[in-house]
Parts: sequence; structure tokens; C-alpha cells
Amino acid sequence: MIVAGGGNVVLADVNAEGRRWRWRRNLAARRAFVKTDVTDEASGKAAVAAAVEGFRRLAGPGQLRRHRARRKDRRQGRARTHSLASCGAININLIGSFNLTRLAAEAMSKGTPNAEGERGVIVYTASVAAFDGQIGQAAYAASKAGLAAMTLPIARELARYGIRVMTIAPGVFETPMVGQIPARHRRRRSARRCRFRRGLGARRNSLRLSQRSSATPC
Repeated sequence: MIVAGGGNVVLADVNAEGRRWRWRRNLAARRAFVKTDVTDEASGKAAVAAAVEGFRRLAGPGQLRRHRARRKDRRQGRARTHSLASCGAININLIGSFNLTRLAAEAMSKGTPNAEGERGVIVYTASVAAFDGQIGQAAYAASKAGLAAMTLPIARELARYGIRVMTIAPGVFETPMVGQIPARHRRRRSARRCRFRRGLGARRNSLRLSQRSSATPC
């Protein structure tokens, strides 16, 4: 969608399956995949460098999305202590996003501003869980709430460089992470939260929201 709209895309993901995304042949030259561990400084720098070197500049929207991060620490009918491994959601969603933000912002600040003085846009993907976390979502909800909380101070800090920062907070969307939840639980969750329209949100709609948000001056 971003490529079709005239933009360039670097897909930075630890999951190498991103290489197999389907692209229209005539748009292939405007996208790239970089295997990236967002919690690692060197790996994050390599992803940003690939964007700058491959497409000459980094402007945005830099949509920071971290999938497959949630671990559901709940066993039906039995009390269970949260595992420390569940904090991986915080490392990936929050620490990883902060890491890429500082690296991307540095590259953006060196770019040439447009006619309005803007050098780039950063869009975080939080979640409704940031404000309405459910049982078993403690670490995941904390990671998404952290994204929402850091948006304003980072936006204030980067404003001097002409970089806008914002966050969207989708409901339950059909993502690889949500796909790990058993189908019956997905249906129950979407029915409980979605009064209209029923069912999980399509990923293209989340991306469309990100695009529209980034294109609308604040």
C-alpha cells in the first residue's frame, strides 16, 4: 500500500518469512527486507542504514510494528505466576521501538526538509490493550501503554528537527501474532469487543489508518 502510493519500504523483522511477501513486479525496486532484531543496537543501525543507502533518505511514515511478541500467561482453571519470559513483549514492543526511534530520528534529522520544514514522521502502533488490558496481558499491555506514554515527550523533543511523532491504537486485528491464538478465542474476543462490525480488523485497514494519520498535518 505504501509502495503503491509512491513510497519506499524497508521491512525490518526478525522473522525471515518477510522475504516471501508478495510484491507487484513493477514495484519490487522500491522495497527491501532486512532481518532485524529491534532490541539490538547494531541490528537496528543496519536496518536504518539500509533504508538510507537504498533509498537515499529516511522520511516516513516510519511505522513501528512488532508482531509475534505476546505470550499469554494464563492457564484455564489454574492459577499460574507470570513467567519472566513474558517480559519479552516489553523488550520488543517498547525497548525495541525506542531503539529504532532514536536511530531513525538521527537519520531523519540529517535529511532535507520539505516546503513545510518537515523531515519525517514516526507512527507507533500501540493497541487497545494499552488502555483496556485483559487477564494474561500484563506485559503486553504495559509495552503498548509505554508506547502511548512516550509519544508526547518524543514528539516534543523531535519537533525542533521537523519530525512528527504519533501513535495509533487499533483494536483486535488479524496479524501473525493474533493468528497464534486459537480460533475459538479469537471469535470470542472479537464478539465481546466489537459491537459493529463483527470480526477481526484487516491489516490493510490498520496500515491505511497509519498512512492517513501521517499524511494529516498536526
